Amino acid sequence: MDTEPLRGPWRARALMLAAFAAMGLGGCTPKAEPPAPVARNLTLTAAQREHIRLYAVSSGAFSRTVEATGVVDFDNDQATSVLAPFSGPVTRLLVQPGDLVRKGQPLAMVESPDFAAAVAGYRKAMATAQTTQKLAEADRDLLAHNGISQREALQADTDAANAAADRDAALQALASLDVDPATLRDLQAGRPVAHVEGVIRAPIAGTVAEKLITPGQLLQAGATPAFTVADLSRVWVMAQIPDADLASVHVGDTAEVQNGAAARGVSGTVDNLSAVVNPDTRAVLARVVVANPGDLLKKQMYVRVRIHARAPSAGLLAPTSAVLRDDENLAFVYVALADGAFARRHVTLGDRTGDQYEIADGLKSGDRIVVDGALFLQFMESQ
Repeated sequence: MDTEPLRGPWRARALMLAAFAAMGLGGCTPKAEPPAPVARNLTLTAAQREHIRLYAVSSGAFSRTVEATGVVDFDNDQATSVLAPFSGPVTRLLVQPGDLVRKGQPLAMVESPDFAAAVAGYRKAMATAQTTQKLAEADRDLLAHNGISQREALQADTDAANAAADRDAALQALASLDVDPATLRDLQAGRPVAHVEGVIRAPIAGTVAEKLITPGQLLQAGATPAFTVADLSRVWVMAQIPDADLASVHVGDTAEVQNGAAARGVSGTVDNLSAVVNPDTRAVLARVVVANPGDLLKKQMYVRVRIHARAPSAGLLAPTSAVLRDDENLAFVYVALADGAFARRHVTLGDRTGDQYEIADGLKSGDRIVVDGALFLQFMESQ
């Protein structure tokens, strides 16, 4: 290949191509973006002003509202976990989750050796008590006829008293296992009883919220959770309160709980504030006690909570109809100027109370803002 420099017409042609290439690159240079339109003051005609209504911003008292998320839980004052009172395999389940039960109603049957041992123990204790009582009576008769010493008679009375105490303790053990009262009466009367299964009973009236056992499962006395029974007419809502809002929430404040299942919110009351901060969310739990008509609020359901502080706060208030949003979703209002024009002014919103917003920044007391006709001004400004 010839590597000598270009000469003559070839050199001229190369220079021309380079010039055209430079021109093409220059043509691809991006043009500068036009400056963003600057918000201008708006002037209205007398006829247009008739459709504008102004409001003078002033400081006023209001009840601060704290919005938070919450999780529904059982009211632990009205809910209990039912533990198996004896060991053995489950033979039958008598209820299902959602069933309403009364206090003492059977929930499940268990083939329990503990139960059988308790029945046998009572029978033995009762037989021993009867025997020792007869012996004590016989010894008292012998003592009256100088047949035995007084010491022997006193010992017989002591044995009878001990046996009676053992019998009563065995009866109490049966009662603690929730033996049917009719069966207890038969045992006390010495009448024979059929094979008796252990019965797990509801300790309170309410709804079977959880069934934690299955037929054939081996239960351990005092250790195996069998059911959860709860009164669902009232529940707890554990609301997450951020640090910034904590000073506005107090025990006794009213609250409104909303979820998708209820057409309207249900009312509640803050009855406890946690003494510790959640290490995961850095929030403090506020416990809200809520009535639960229709059992619409379920455990572990996520809800929205609005807590209304009882302690009054003060600040600048503006009607919600005056507040608009720009393309960046920033809040603004239209302020009436001294020369009769209107200017857009961005504001920082605080809490909402009814149909008013607290204005944290952007306005001062005495400013007149547009409350009717603000959308018309926004349309004019966009033209």
